[in-house]
Formats: sequence, C-alpha cells, structure tokens
Amino acid sequence: MSDVRQHADDIHDQFSDHIDVSVDDIEERLTTLVDEYKVPIDEARRSVTNHYLEEAGLEREDIAGGSSEAANIEDVDEPEEWIDLTAKVIELWDPRSDSVAQVGLLGDPTGTIKFTKWAKSDLPTLEEGGVYELRNVVTDEYQGRYSVKLNSTTVVEELDEELEVGDDTSEIEGALVDMQSGSGLIKRCPKEDCTRVLQNGRCNEHGEVEGEFDLRIKAVVDDGIDAHEVIFDKDATEELTGLSLEEAKDMAMDALDTTIVADEIADDIVGTYYRIEGPTFGRYVLADEVEELDGPADAEDLLIKARSM
Repeated sequence: MSDVRQHADDIHDQFSDHIDVSVDDIEERLTTLVDEYKVPIDEARRSVTNHYLEEAGLEREDIAGGSSEAANIEDVDEPEEWIDLTAKVIELWDPRSDSVAQVGLLGDPTGTIKFTKWAKSDLPTLEEGGVYELRNVVTDEYQGRYSVKLNSTTVVEELDEELEVGDDTSEIEGALVDMQSGSGLIKRCPKEDCTRVLQNGRCNEHGEVEGEFDLRIKAVVDDGIDAHEVIFDKDATEELTGLSLEEAKDMAMDALDTTIVADEIADDIVGTYYRIEGPTFGRYVLADEVEELDGPADAEDLLIKARSM
C-alpha cells in the first residue's frame, strides 16, 4: 500500500462515522496536493483533514487520530500527534472558558506538560495527585510550548499506583519586574480536594462558597535575556516579605480592602534582584529557595519594561 493510500485510509477511519466519503475520494485529494502542487504529505494530510472537518462541522479534537502510540512527556515535540500517556495530575488550574472542563499540569518521570480537557468530551474528572492512563490524546503547540488535549475519543483509566515525576528544577537570577494580578491576599475554595482561587466569591466547580484566605505572589523575574513567571506560595511569600497570613488579614480588615496587601508587597519587592530556585511546572517556576542579591535596580526602568511585556 502506498503512503498516500495509507493516509487516505487513516483519514477515512476518522470521518467514516460523521460524513459519507470514500477512501478513493480522499486519496484523490491527497494525490492532487502531493503530485500536482508538490505539497509534503504531512501538510497535504492536514489540509485534507481540515476540509472534511469543515464539511462535517467538527473540531479537530472531535475525531480520532488513527492509532496512538505510548509516549513519555519528554517525547512531545510535534503538534497534532495522537499519543498515550501514563501521568500524574500535579496541579489543576481554573479554566478560563466554559468550553474547558479542566486544565492543569501532568507529570511523568521525564517531565511535565499542560493538559486541557474539553467540557463536551464528557470524560471522568481528574483529581490532583491521581495517576491515570490517558489513551488517544492529541498534542498541541502554542508559542513553542507543547500541551496535550483530552477529547471525546480519549480513554481515561485511573491507576492504583504511584508515579515519580521528573525534577525540572530551574535557577533564575534577575530583577523582579512585575507582580501579576491574583497576588497578595486571596481566597480559595474550602471544599475537600479543591484549591481553586475564588473569583468574586465563586468557585468554578462549587459555586458561591465562603472561602479560606491564602497568601501568594505571582511575579515576573527578568534575567536580562528572558522573563520568567514565578509563583511564591504562602510559605515562600511569608519568608520573602516577612508578612504572615494573619498580619495580611489584619491589614486588609483595617483598610476594608484586600488589595492593600498586594500593593504593600509590590512596593517592597518590585525592582529587587533575587536568585530563585525551584521546580518548573509548565510556564511557572515555583519558588523553593530565594536569596536577595545586590543589583542595579532602577525602579523606573524596570516598571517601564514590565509594562511592555
């Protein structure tokens, strides 16, 4: 069987349940692109697939990608590949869209990667700390960062085992040039196994809840070449600032405004140079060890640079 015919068979398998199309018709489209227009076969397949997606009114995540192969997270270096992963859910984040059911970070012994689970996929809920076999997930890429998407064709199986996650430790030396929104005194959902940050008193999963106070910093540290996003949890924030969670709560109560905490912290740390060490999860470095350094911190220049990011 020729390569073109094999690709045609794969595409037919993807769409046979959705539209009436023959393998011969698909092969003809591929052959035209490859032979007449000299399009590489991978690009031709992508173009033909997009044509049938539009005809069927489907998204790419709605179709199976043919046979998927077992892979490690470090192997993910191309978009639109269908793979099987065995991974641990390290962290869950708040979805920014109603179309997304869950978003977070997966890890295996070779590294970590972001995942997205679509709401319409109707898959089981993944829990932080759980280990899962995820069959038929599709890889994606945005601005050089790879991720995987769980879709309606994905099979999720929870495993009763432990999985060691690879150590992605980073060390950064640079100026803390910006403190992002969501820093300072925040509230998290108090429900068991839910640590989502509340937005206007609401948890995306559990609705309106009372919430429990927490302290954190989401910062941008510039090492002179790259800007790194760094998260300081409560312990790291207290150590960095000398401000305890209880003191932060008292400060906010006195001012009747929780934003005063973030403002006070920003005044103390923006423009300061640090050496920061900690694991890398997705685009974030989690600060485990922090040391203040001497550096030519021109606050005005740093603020201008931060605003331009």
